[in-house]
Amino acid sequence: MTALVGLDVGTSGVKVLAVGTDGGVLGRAERGYPLSTPQPGWAEQDPADWATAAVEALDDLAVDDVAGIGLSGQMHGLVALDADERVLRPAILWNDQRTAAECAEIEERLGLERLVELTRNRALTGFTAPKLLWLRRHEPDVYERIAHVLLPKDYVRLALTGERAIDVADASGTLLFDVAARRWSQEVLTALELPAAWLPLALESPEVSGQTRDGIPVAAGAGDQAAGAVGVGVHEEGPASVVLGTSGVVFATLPEPALDPEARAHVFCHAVPGTWHAMGVMLSAAGSLGWFREAVAPGEPFDALVAGAERWEPGAEGLSFLPYLAGERTPHADPDARGAFVGLSLRHDRGALVRAVLEGVAYGLRDCLEVLRALGCTVTVGRVSGGGARSELWLRIVASVLGVPLERTAVEEGAAYGAALLGGVAGGVFADVPEAVASCVRVRETIEPDPEWERFYADGYARFRTLYPALRATEVS
Repeated sequence: MTALVGLDVGTSGVKVLAVGTDGGVLGRAERGYPLSTPQPGWAEQDPADWATAAVEALDDLAVDDVAGIGLSGQMHGLVALDADERVLRPAILWNDQRTAAECAEIEERLGLERLVELTRNRALTGFTAPKLLWLRRHEPDVYERIAHVLLPKDYVRLALTGERAIDVADASGTLLFDVAARRWSQEVLTALELPAAWLPLALESPEVSGQTRDGIPVAAGAGDQAAGAVGVGVHEEGPASVVLGTSGVVFATLPEPALDPEARAHVFCHAVPGTWHAMGVMLSAAGSLGWFREAVAPGEPFDALVAGAERWEPGAEGLSFLPYLAGERTPHADPDARGAFVGLSLRHDRGALVRAVLEGVAYGLRDCLEVLRALGCTVTVGRVSGGGARSELWLRIVASVLGVPLERTAVEEGAAYGAALLGGVAGGVFADVPEAVASCVRVRETIEPDPEWERFYADGYARFRTLYPALRATEVS
């Protein structure tokens, strides 16, 4: 049977998936690798670990007749290579926080308004460009030897095909890309004094970027969020990807590269040629429930925690939770925001606290959805994924807070699945991404909003919106 292979370079390991032309999963393999934190706030990995894990996982998969391979992976990470394509230092990852000063420098050099106009984003510590400026300032010996710059999945591409390339979706997250024009921004490069020669060829996600030694075409691929969206069928207006992972994401397709002067959401090129996407990100979604369990009930099964929440009506008698445990991205862009329970009484028990956490995260996702709608996204249904999506109660809450049905797809394999569909286009199995989605993505369950809850949560969301400014005012005073 013809197989399509998706390879996702994650933060904890490589996941490889073999998919049939009908969308069924034929096999999967994973290989892990370590994460290094040499200083507080730093996060690094050895790119050689990615390449080794990818080759080993592909060998473990052991499938024949592979039509194409698609790549996905963690976004924003910096891989610096010399003229002989040798790694100069460990890669600096998406969750590394060392570059606050460099972000300020970028916004000063270009001006925030012009930076957002060109890149559709403001400077954040996770992005690639601030990492290059950090190297220039703190490791000049390394910086002077740079000849090539790649992102994580693209280093694996180099190992598999010998080609240096990137896709436009992942390139959008470097802060060096003209998102509207779908090309590297010479204006940004000039302002930051970075050579254009360092950057790889930017391709559309389904395009062939090279071939393996066995002659298998490899698609340009996409960053994990864009690939994951393709994997749940978010390739056109209407459906949105709603991710209830450690972080939370609402991701929707745009026909044009919307401009938000406040840069409350990320606007990137989508993995579907000729389209863009807007992505709202909250930093602590299912991570909020994980924090609560470790703080209050270590080792308690999540099902038991949620069972306690089911005994409480919506709103838990006035109890609210702000999910800003690690700062927030959308809509506040505030690294100093902090979480809180508000409205505690003697009647509240552990179940009430859990209910408040579930609802607070849902309100945070609603914040993301409202920003996307303000940018012109049409959202009629959510395609849900992530660990939190295993909870029926949580999905019912989220559907009611967002006011849209949530759909579970038959295959919930994340970015690797979307990457496999892109590999199918590169391999000629499908004419384009819409055909790949139509052939492979199936909805298996729909969770409708509860009309009574929806009415209650409309008022609850309005109250939630008042709590962040009040909390910030209290903190400042």
